[in-house]
Amino acid sequence: MEITASMVKELRERSGAGMMECKKALTENQGNLDTAIEWLRKQGLAKADKKAGRVAAEGRIVAAASGDRAVLVEVNSETDFVAKDDNFVRFADMVAQVALASGAADIEALKSARSPDGGSVDEARQALVAKVGENVQLRRMVAVTGKGHVASYIHGGRIGVLVEFEGGNAELGRGIAMHVAAMNPAHLSPDHVPAEIVAKEKEIALAQISDKDRLKPAEIQEKMISGKLRKVLSEMSLTGQPFVLDTAVTVEEALKKAGAKVQAFHRLAVGEGIEKKEEDFAAEVMKQAGLA
Repeated sequence: MEITASMVKELRERSGAGMMECKKALTENQGNLDTAIEWLRKQGLAKADKKAGRVAAEGRIVAAASGDRAVLVEVNSETDFVAKDDNFVRFADMVAQVALASGAADIEALKSARSPDGGSVDEARQALVAKVGENVQLRRMVAVTGKGHVASYIHGGRIGVLVEFEGGNAELGRGIAMHVAAMNPAHLSPDHVPAEIVAKEKEIALAQISDKDRLKPAEIQEKMISGKLRKVLSEMSLTGQPFVLDTAVTVEEALKKAGAKVQAFHRLAVGEGIEKKEEDFAAEVMKQAGLA
């Protein structure tokens, strides 16, 4: 299989490894990006896969909260220019308020909910499309009703977080939400990491043991593997990460100090998981001019 420059580029972005290492990894794994990532990690040339999703679409993440209920909604546009337009911003904020007040549980219910002008939210969306001249869509929403407290945080209109927690106070909740926005943990705690991921990480930790360490007794090797595994699982979990507001302690330690506990967290980032075609304008001009 031919290993293209774009494949090497994507693997570099996902793994952080060097160009030659990425090319070799792809060659060894017949161009499969996922197995190439594992190959690099087993060689100690890459950390965990950095790719959380191709961020491509534009738009805004908006939030609304009242009492123990809160919502996050992703509203998409085609360009960043429209995402910053006052008409779009007002529409997105209205959508968040309607999502909260209507009790809508999903996007379809939200589209049908009544907007302040008397029509449905989807009718308001269609009117906005006519005004701004771009496709506008309601893509995702999260609605929670916490048993304790719910904290929300929006970063630059592009990342939104809800944190359900018990104990502590509003300041701590906001701090945890800011941490989730910044660090994007994959799981709540090491105990919440799925068994298949734990098994894969253990396999990788085993492959990283040096030839010298393989001569040590089995129980010593097992302790080394367990140590590597604990470190990796902590890095991908909220409670095991250094707290962004006080890196001298982990999130778990900050929570214990405040007598608090996180029950769940939810994070939306604009365009997550949406593929966006990368335009090569120079090539397009040459093609239209008959030069390519």
